[in-house]
Amino acid sequence: MKNYLTTAALITLVVFALFVPDLVGPYYVTVALNLCMWIALTQSWIILSGMGGYISLGHVVFFGLGGYTSVLLWQLVPLIIAIPAAGAVAGIFALVIGAPVLRVWGPYFVILTFGLAELVKYVVLITETNLGKSSRLLFGTPETAELYYVMFGLAFVATVLAWLIRRSRLGQGLLAIREDEPTAQTIGVPVTRYKVLAYALSAVIPGMVGGLMVLRSSYFEPLQIFNPVVSFNIVTMAIIGGSDDWRGPIIGCIFLVTMYELLWANVPELYMIIVGLLLVGFVLFAPMGIVGRVAMQRNNTQ
Repeated sequence: MKNYLTTAALITLVVFALFVPDLVGPYYVTVALNLCMWIALTQSWIILSGMGGYISLGHVVFFGLGGYTSVLLWQLVPLIIAIPAAGAVAGIFALVIGAPVLRVWGPYFVILTFGLAELVKYVVLITETNLGKSSRLLFGTPETAELYYVMFGLAFVATVLAWLIRRSRLGQGLLAIREDEPTAQTIGVPVTRYKVLAYALSAVIPGMVGGLMVLRSSYFEPLQIFNPVVSFNIVTMAIIGGSDDWRGPIIGCIFLVTMYELLWANVPELYMIIVGLLLVGFVLFAPMGIVGRVAMQRNNTQ
């Protein structure tokens, strides 16, 4: 019965989301677009960091590379080619650097991914400066409503992908790696291949999201598109909602986006204080997030 109710609720939510531009004003369409953006990014992040236990603090590198690719291709190729190309560039980059980067674990991996994102940011910045284009304005970009439908599609695909991987052999292998990597390798899990594959899969959709968001702003500037705050927000949303299940990112994103819209415009300092307190509280008292906490209480009552 619970599965039927969950399915019905999801179908209702999807149908409503498809008609958002027709039901609400421009402001709420923008909010919905931002919500879909964070859902797509966080669902992609949990593929490696949630299931595999490799906590990345540099996922913005894929977001930024996708945005940069979209800028370079803008008005040269149709949008239907530019956005997948942005995802492909991010995915290929993850494949190339995956093997050496994923040799480290724990805090070393966290620091390495953050440093890598900063390195790429300044490489792009220097490249653009040498070209005499420290920033770029994009003209003739699509309307917000058009971008919303594409972003909703990416959020939906990312959610389905996280759900499918969690139940696949790859997902089970990643969970084994998270629990005990040497043991997983001993019992026959292809550890390196699974980690690199998960890293690449977690990069493709963020690249496409970055490609869309740079069109949304009609402006490209490396320090903005590679802003580490993007990575911090992804991790925060995953921690609050829960990173072990596809429902966690959705709940975490809805929670933080709603709180942001309610507080940031009027009391931004209060928003940051609340986010900081929530992050500390969840790490200390509910490390499995809202979804994990609810599941634990449900199991205890049965």
